[in-house]
Amino acid sequence: MTISKPRRRLLFVVIASLALLAIVANFLVFLGLTGADIASQFSRIPLPRLSRKPWHSQDKIDGPYQPRDAHPISLLMAEADKRWAVYENTRSTTFRQTVAKYRTRYGRHPPPGFKDWYRFARKKNVHNIDDFEQIMDDLRPFWAIEPKVLRNLAANMWRDDKTGVAGIHIRNHKVVKESNKSWRSETLITLVEKIVKYLPDMDIAMNRLDQPRVVVPWEDMQAYLKKERDTRQLRPNVKNEYTAGMDDLLNITTEDAPAHQEDPEWFAAHGKQYMETAKLACPPESHARNHDMPKAEAEALYKNRMGGVIANFNLSSDLCTMGPEIQDQHGFLYSGSTIIPTKRLVPVFGECKVNVNSDILFPANMYWKHDERYDYDEKHDDLDWEHKSDSMIWRGVTSGGAQTSDNWQKMHRQRLVRIVNSTIMANQPVRILSEQPEKPGEYENFRHFHPADFAANHTDVGFTESMSCVPDCAFYNDVFSMKPKAPFPEQFKQKYLVDVDGHSFSGRWHAFIESKSLGIKATIFREWHDSRLFAWRHFVPMDNRYDDVYSILTYFIGLGAPPEERAVGPTAEAYVPRHEAEGKRLANQGREWAKKVLRREDIEIYMFRLLLEYGRIMDDNRDRIGYDGDGSELDKYDGVAKTDQDQVAH
Repeated sequence: MTISKPRRRLLFVVIASLALLAIVANFLVFLGLTGADIASQFSRIPLPRLSRKPWHSQDKIDGPYQPRDAHPISLLMAEADKRWAVYENTRSTTFRQTVAKYRTRYGRHPPPGFKDWYRFARKKNVHNIDDFEQIMDDLRPFWAIEPKVLRNLAANMWRDDKTGVAGIHIRNHKVVKESNKSWRSETLITLVEKIVKYLPDMDIAMNRLDQPRVVVPWEDMQAYLKKERDTRQLRPNVKNEYTAGMDDLLNITTEDAPAHQEDPEWFAAHGKQYMETAKLACPPESHARNHDMPKAEAEALYKNRMGGVIANFNLSSDLCTMGPEIQDQHGFLYSGSTIIPTKRLVPVFGECKVNVNSDILFPANMYWKHDERYDYDEKHDDLDWEHKSDSMIWRGVTSGGAQTSDNWQKMHRQRLVRIVNSTIMANQPVRILSEQPEKPGEYENFRHFHPADFAANHTDVGFTESMSCVPDCAFYNDVFSMKPKAPFPEQFKQKYLVDVDGHSFSGRWHAFIESKSLGIKATIFREWHDSRLFAWRHFVPMDNRYDDVYSILTYFIGLGAPPEERAVGPTAEAYVPRHEAEGKRLANQGREWAKKVLRREDIEIYMFRLLLEYGRIMDDNRDRIGYDGDGSELDKYDGVAKTDQDQVAH
């Protein structure tokens, strides 16, 4: 069919009009007058007289993270997302699955009361019913010790009030006695009472001191763990109840000591270097015991050679790996104030420990006790990310170890305050990363960054009070200018909240993650929640020497002029594009995650499971008690359809 000339002219006009409209639309895009998503794509094109937006800045904070450059922090964030996705996608969703996974992982039946615990956890909206590895790891070696020996220790360790142990005693589903009490044991009792109706008779020995207690030599621990593995079995027809009326529980009707009392073998080590004791619990080939291992080889296990950022948070707090490098840079390791350890494996509950300790972790009292100094409250004046300052804040006292005029520079909190002090750092070059001028998006170490101005503009770190000094703290008068206290609403005005150890763990960490700011964490201590929090997805890990603090801050805040505006050659300054969206993304992810896994309900769930498992290892018949069902009796409770039940059965 032929088209007449008038129609051809009309078609030409329509096509030309559409082409003109497309040109105008693109022009408007260049001016940023269209939708944000379209504009963000075109803004990567460098145009005359228009500011260039870094091509590797990520605007959107939802969905899987896609790194826009090769900065190690960007890559570590992507790796953390992948690990977290595996964690999320392998959770059990039914009692059947939970029971089957338990037996596969641990080679035993779940303990008596497991079904009650499961329903309790589901009712309280547990996020991951499988993630209680910390409990199982803590209790594993105790399978190698006779239950009656464990009961005797737990019942009587409180008797010497100079060794810092309290006792909590449960009989007939009630807490009936508290021995050598302290605020810590009183607080723990309020938690235990939430679940005590499900528990067998037991005695709980609890550490009253700030610092952990049990350091079992490596060779002894390997023997205990082998015995635990060798005793694993899935016996048929086990009893789903604990044994009643066992000996060696505390006789609560008298204050008299029993005829035989096990010796926990405590010894005092106040003010001594902790690594001398800690290294005994390390493998012979480890950096802590192998003095021939170069520092660089040990660091390569947990630090990225680019900028020194932490690549393995678990190993960054492993004293067998990095202990020799920080033994003179951390108060607990150099001059701990309340060190009363034992080399014997004893069942003592503690709020925190370092990796070489065998204390049994429970959720710290500061996370359970309502204290405005440590609680995040939705009523706090917490600003949205966009309204916060580009600054890192920290406030605290000079705790961490026994301090004198000769050793205070070896304390970790004091080092933090000094390393971000603009006066002290005026002539101190540090290493950061800088984008390579000829390779946008790729980075190199920049070793002569002078951080004084950056620290003055982007950090607010200082002490509010001096304490823990011998004989007194007068020597600090000429060292530090004290800053005013900053309650949480004041701290939450900053985007970056750094958290470091005190005498032991920091009780404000939960509040920092729950806030709308981004938590930065440096610690040598382990806590109950560690397996739930993913470094570089929920928080930013920092080296305990703080040598990566400027690599971290310049990544998020940015530094210097872009390539087309800066000099090249030996006088060139560092340039780090601002990663604003990445910071906000991490802060949001941490906050939302805390609402799922760090709630008070999660503390109850953890403590319930811990005490069921603990009750079994203390039981004379521990190999013959447990839940041996397949979990099918809760199919209806779990909402499993009949067809699904048949598939599971086959």
